[in-house]
Amino acid sequence: MRFYSSGSLEKLISEFSKLPGIGRKSAQRLAFYLLKQSKEDVETLAQALIDVKEKTHYCSVCFNLTEIDPCPICRDVTRDHSTICVMEEPNEILAIEKTGMYHGVYHVLGGVLSPLDGVGPDNLRIKELLSRLTAEVQEIILATNPDVEGEATALYLQQLIKPLGKKITRLARGIPAGGDLEFVDELTLSRALEGRNVL
Repeated sequence: MRFYSSGSLEKLISEFSKLPGIGRKSAQRLAFYLLKQSKEDVETLAQALIDVKEKTHYCSVCFNLTEIDPCPICRDVTRDHSTICVMEEPNEILAIEKTGMYHGVYHVLGGVLSPLDGVGPDNLRIKELLSRLTAEVQEIILATNPDVEGEATALYLQQLIKPLGKKITRLARGIPAGGDLEFVDELTLSRALEGRNVL
């Protein structure tokens, strides 16, 4: 339904409404904010959106988002490559990195097991994780979210990895059940990393 005489304005509001966490009112605020900006500012924003789609891809090793392959974390020889922190999505890596407490490397699954949504083991990067578990790797930190799907995914991975004789830990202390790592504060994440449990 169109509320404005400007079709382009209505289309912009409609597109903003598709973003996660953005309802129609927020979409309207964003659209009217952009209308007040200079053409150059709007073009800079538009170019940033195009650039991120054209230049950003997944690291061939850990599946973090990057513009170079392998990503800077995987290429960093000063990091502890004997520890792999398994995440659901790339945005969660930013949350862990902000703590400054973790110096290992990562592996991004690309989601969690969710049979109701048709997501099984073959839909995640589990085979790629298992192929990384060489003799060099000593510890795998299962940092999936503490919700039903995250816990099920961690349990599934634990059952696959345990026979390999690797140390398996899980983030602990202070992360609320059903919460997303992306929104947990740095202090809580730091404590969770320090107090991770051996599985």
